[in-house]
Amino acid sequence: MSPQTGRRPIRCPQESAVPKCSVVISTYNRRELLRRTLDSLTRQTLPRTDFEVLVCDDGSSDGTGDMVVGYADRIDVHHLYQEDLGARVSAARNMGITAARGEVCVFLDDGVVAAPDCLRAHVEAHEAADGPLALIGYVWAYTPHHDVSAEDAARMEQILDRSDADELIAWLRADGRLPDFREEYYAKYGDDFGTEPAPWSIFWTCNVSAPTEMIREVGMFDQGFRGWGGEDCDLGYRLHRAGAYVALSRAAAAVHMPHPGASKSEEAYNYAYMADKYDTPITRLLHRYTSLEVNPFNINDVIKAEGLPSCAEYEAQAAAR
Repeated sequence: MSPQTGRRPIRCPQESAVPKCSVVISTYNRRELLRRTLDSLTRQTLPRTDFEVLVCDDGSSDGTGDMVVGYADRIDVHHLYQEDLGARVSAARNMGITAARGEVCVFLDDGVVAAPDCLRAHVEAHEAADGPLALIGYVWAYTPHHDVSAEDAARMEQILDRSDADELIAWLRADGRLPDFREEYYAKYGDDFGTEPAPWSIFWTCNVSAPTEMIREVGMFDQGFRGWGGEDCDLGYRLHRAGAYVALSRAAAAVHMPHPGASKSEEAYNYAYMADKYDTPITRLLHRYTSLEVNPFNINDVIKAEGLPSCAEYEAQAAAR
């Protein structure tokens, strides 16, 4: 039972079929932002029997659990709760992955509003792929420091109050406002960048998906990371190493609603932790993230310029010595 709500996770009995995807949302004391995300999931074109929603609560005390229960008549939703012992986003998401019944896990952040075709696009991309995918969905208004003007933020809220994310995206696109922060990366490498040496550098879990069993096989999220930052790239790295092709789906679109960002005060520790964990020439570049000499948008260029071997090549060479 949930310590917060005193209720067991909600499952609609009429929706017992195995879903095509499980939507995993980590949250902490962001009830109203989470409400926006859940509202968007009630408007999906993917049939409601084809997906479940797992709200992974990192110890909220703002009534999140009771709010989630209110959606049980519209979507197959579950509230999974862990005690508040500090930021434990990896552990929270792992609760969802462990409970997931869908063939694919779609990770969304609270405050990310999914376009009506978002989940359908995730599912169809995986179904059409020749092999496993680590799929990145496009996120409008996703900015590095959440630097959206008050005017734009108010307009975004107004549009959502009367319509869905499709109208909001149409407004953003028409006015050339607030494209995905990673558009710079896509402009440099193209939308098909899966053959780049480090495509995992932009695998950020605000809107991504991968096969559920593959996520479990590679160890899920590493709970050795502190707080937020880096744990998603680490999962992307392991999926990539295990054979998943990192790809972009612009059709799997969402909007990142403006809100204060989570503290990433331990991000430097996290990237150093990841660098040392794998200890290859490529992952050692993460030590240089703190100086901005290397960053997610130029790491592929640095790897090529320095002639670094792939991680698999390096490990094979080391084993042969």
